[in-house]
Amino acid sequence: MTDRLLDLTIIISNYNTRGLLRSCLKSIYQHTSGITFEVICVDDNSHDGSADMVAANFPEVVLVRNDINHSYAKNQNVGIRLSRARYACLLDSDTLFVENAFGALIRFMDENPEVAACGPTLLNPDGTVQHDIRRFAGASTFFLQTLNWHKLFPKSGFMSSYYCTDFDFAKAQQVEAIGTTVFVLRRSTWEQVGMLDEPFRWAMVDLAYEYMLKQKGYKVFYTPCAKVIHFGSQTVNQDVRKTLREQRDGFIEFSEIYDYFGSNRIVKAIVRFGIRVRYYLKVLGYYVSSDKRVIKGPGRPKKEQAALMAQAQRRGVSSPSLEAPASTESSGVYTRGK
Repeated sequence: MTDRLLDLTIIISNYNTRGLLRSCLKSIYQHTSGITFEVICVDDNSHDGSADMVAANFPEVVLVRNDINHSYAKNQNVGIRLSRARYACLLDSDTLFVENAFGALIRFMDENPEVAACGPTLLNPDGTVQHDIRRFAGASTFFLQTLNWHKLFPKSGFMSSYYCTDFDFAKAQQVEAIGTTVFVLRRSTWEQVGMLDEPFRWAMVDLAYEYMLKQKGYKVFYTPCAKVIHFGSQTVNQDVRKTLREQRDGFIEFSEIYDYFGSNRIVKAIVRFGIRVRYYLKVLGYYVSSDKRVIKGPGRPKKEQAALMAQAQRRGVSSPSLEAPASTESSGVYTRGK
């Protein structure tokens, strides 16, 4: 059976990002070579024509249409279950490939069999490095983050540790958390320890999975062998107040299920209270701040860049200057249609 497996399954969970999804798929087929792969797109009941666009323009993509809105975790698990490959990549639709990133990532995983999962360098649209590496932090750090402590005190040790501002992006190394924007997962990893935790809709999905991998002794790596442009949070910013509620609920679930802050019932009650206070502070920040994004920490796209991308997305297209070439042909690559 191993001989019949493809190298990679690329899984994209999409909700109302038609323009970005089109550019992402174009760039995948334009730049990916040297490996066998399939693309699975799980459309989460989008109302912007995303699914029809995929069906019309990318017949080689395995398209799953949800009748109702599910969640990021459930959608990605659908793709993992359908995978016919040695590796799966959980991929956000607001990404753009400008080089053969998947070829490099598969080589990295093949050359490092002890690595359970990995992620590449993420770039902002202006080419600067996006700081997506995180360390598992305590309650005080999360509370200070809510207060935008990193903006008030840029040299704060708490925030520097959490945001990994001293991280060497030129070096491949083990990390605690790297997110799931471009997250390559080994088949043996999900077969042995399971898939994403579906009680989480969006928030904390990546942190919960990587925390579980760390507890079980599995290694997650950052590698600079590949670079991918990430426009950032184009799905979660569509309804910020709803996203903040989901973030609150996901944080509480994470504390309850994984005993992240402790297993004592009193501690968990205090944490629940603190998370709700954090939520209301974030809601207040949404109303008083000119920057309405959910995720806007150090190393993220500038507010002006994010605004331009959001405007383009509302028009159903992405920035013409960042479009991948229109061709979806790639030599020597096996794909499957549906």
